[in-house]
Amino acid sequence: MAQAKGYGDPQGYNTPLGTETYVFRSNGIVPNSSLPLIVRRGAISPSEHDAVRTFKTTFAKNGWTNAWLDGIHDYHHYHPNTHEVLGIVSGSAQVRFGGEDGDLVAVSAGDVVVIPAGVAHARINASDDFSVVGAYPGGVDYDTVRDDPQALAASQQRIAQVPLPDSDPVDGPDGPLVKLWT
Repeated sequence: MAQAKGYGDPQGYNTPLGTETYVFRSNGIVPNSSLPLIVRRGAISPSEHDAVRTFKTTFAKNGWTNAWLDGIHDYHHYHPNTHEVLGIVSGSAQVRFGGEDGDLVAVSAGDVVVIPAGVAHARINASDDFSVVGAYPGGVDYDTVRDDPQALAASQQRIAQVPLPDSDPVDGPDGPLVKLWT
């Protein structure tokens, strides 16, 4: 894992405060990505009355659809055919990104995580009320691959074909994703 550019970089784009970026390289089991995983702390203030709708509406207006509500799998997996956004609707959790040897990242209500195609993720632990809204650029139907070294080469070929999104799922065409994923 290597920390990507973030706030305070005098030579380039400064992400909004509360933004963390991580780059995970292939570990021979999962492909991961050269694109940075983006964690935006408190990016969306969930509505008291309908937090799920708050996330789904924000993502949809920025072209990230095919939304679902659930948790995060407790096993390492990745999506070789699409990027994914996760909006933390309620509760908190620790999620390991990048595979077994990746980084453990704490997330809580209001946080948004943008996961590049191929980056492994697994919920390690969570509060009882933990729930997430997930969505995909252009509403792509996602494929899920577990950490299988036999699938690595085929997955890497598929990931190379995944287009960059036109829009950040929270801030649209001028958001951090568009600037960081160039």
